[in-house]
Amino acid sequence: MNILSNLLSQTTQPKSEKRQRRGIEIKSPREIDIMRQSAKIVATVLKEISELVKPGMTTADLDAYAEKRIREMDATPSFKGYHGFPASICSSINNEVVHGIPSPKKVIRTGDVLKVDTGAYYQGFHGDSCITIAVGDVTPEAAKLIRVAEEALYKGIEEVKAGAYLLDLAGAIEDHVKMNGFTVVEEFTGHGVGRNLHEEPSVFNYRTREMANVKLRAGMTLAIEPILNAGSKHTRILSDRWTAVTMDKALSAQFEHTVLVTEMGYEILTDRTQV
Repeated sequence: MNILSNLLSQTTQPKSEKRQRRGIEIKSPREIDIMRQSAKIVATVLKEISELVKPGMTTADLDAYAEKRIREMDATPSFKGYHGFPASICSSINNEVVHGIPSPKKVIRTGDVLKVDTGAYYQGFHGDSCITIAVGDVTPEAAKLIRVAEEALYKGIEEVKAGAYLLDLAGAIEDHVKMNGFTVVEEFTGHGVGRNLHEEPSVFNYRTREMANVKLRAGMTLAIEPILNAGSKHTRILSDRWTAVTMDKALSAQFEHTVLVTEMGYEILTDRTQV
């Protein structure tokens, strides 16, 4: 789950979130084992949603399913109630970029580009992941956008290891996106994840000097989540104060994994192929 930087700075943050933002937390082996479980719950839910979604369902149907499954696995939804967010998933369709609010009025249709983002809080730690689903037959442009978004995520992950820098993975993501004719959304970033849903550092997806170029250390857990637009990179927030959409109404796609930094590389904690 991405979140606006100005929302993170509001005084309504839980005290634990304020305290965590002072530094980057290195997880212990015990904490990593717990995060493997929270991440596995998220991966399981997203895999199941990808298999059950079909035209005619509503995004509220998916939200109800996700919450039920998360709770059945002895976890709680990370997103529900977070800064007032009303649901257990973010469901964003077509030109909706992030933070779409599920609704019984929002019907999923053939040809839609559907982003589903969710998190699970288990024994004190969060897992966080997002997928983009092609609903039925989509246009060639939409299919390419989805493919490149997922490829960009893995291009970034492949740069992860102790001693690497955030700009290494950001540059790999940006280069792949631009090479394929798409744009990287800059208003939203990935983030550290662990005891809190959003922790330091900000994990950006493009080359910048405006955010700290952190050196990665073994035991860091990062939510890496590139967002790609088919047109302009610019977005705006709807009147619900959550849903971000593309300014030019072009399509948007996103993928996200919770990733553990190791001495030799990385471990994808939310790997859906392992559930």
